[in-house]
Amino acid sequence: MRIIIVGQGLFGEKVLEALFRKGEEVVGVFSPPDKRGEPLKVLAEKSNIAVYQLNLMKDPQALENFLKLQPDLAILAFVTDIIPEKILKVPSLGTICYHPSLLPRHRGASAINWAIIQGDTRTGLTIFWADKGIDTGSILLQKEVEIGPDETTGALYFNTLFPMGIEAIVEAVDLIKKGRAPRVVQDDSQATYEPPCDDRVASINFEKPINEIYNLIRGCDPQPGAYTTYHPSPYPSPLRGEGKVASTRNRGEGKKVRFYEAKMSSSNIERQPGEVVAIEEGGLQIAVQGGVIIAGKLRVDKGDKMGPVEFSQTFGLRIGDRLGE
Repeated sequence: MRIIIVGQGLFGEKVLEALFRKGEEVVGVFSPPDKRGEPLKVLAEKSNIAVYQLNLMKDPQALENFLKLQPDLAILAFVTDIIPEKILKVPSLGTICYHPSLLPRHRGASAINWAIIQGDTRTGLTIFWADKGIDTGSILLQKEVEIGPDETTGALYFNTLFPMGIEAIVEAVDLIKKGRAPRVVQDDSQATYEPPCDDRVASINFEKPINEIYNLIRGCDPQPGAYTTYHPSPYPSPLRGEGKVASTRNRGEGKKVRFYEAKMSSSNIERQPGEVVAIEEGGLQIAVQGGVIIAGKLRVDKGDKMGPVEFSQTFGLRIGDRLGE
């Protein structure tokens, strides 16, 4: 069976590697012409497989190359580009795609993020037959997993959905070769579709309940990083007995502060939402409805992540300051 892989990153590389181990015939690889496509490109070239790197798959050259390769099957292994329907239909057996959710729930580019942000306790992956819609094709197979109460998007993907996805693609290829691959039509009435998880949705509102805030932070960890803004007071902190600060310049005022490695502690705390209640090596504690959010690492703009004490010393954050608008 002649196979084409369209993909990028380590996931695309590992899919190719796994298919090699199974003795599959991969006749061509398509990947972006930048660092996203480098791992897949390097492995393919080492294996004497034709590599095609186009900025967009809608480039007419992509269709020409597909037709030239005469594939039986195409595999979309971590694809962020829109693949034209004409290309999807070239392989004689069709095109399959990996998606990290239990379709039809969480269609879209940020499925893992939204499963955590919305408080799902279970998710999984889907291998489906790609069509002209966005994650709408018939389901070939699915795998279900639990989401740990403290699991981040990064942990869920790299520890579970990444390796499970490689195995699922290999399993799907085997089913197709045997002529036993299902095509289960998705129930569109159960579909959800969320936008990309970026700064338009990653802003923290400390007025919300603790669980919602915590889910947002871990759902945005590592990317894009749930954020708030820092507007320090020029007045002394009554909890630390500090003198008046002469200037707030260069203290991070008005900049986005992103949270990582968060925890939460439920309790009755009589502080204003967003108020800093402790700055310790183990975490920056922030009051919210129902307890405190504890941020293990913080980052301002495009800087490096740092611990709470270092952040406090660098940007002048004090106990009693409030974060947020």
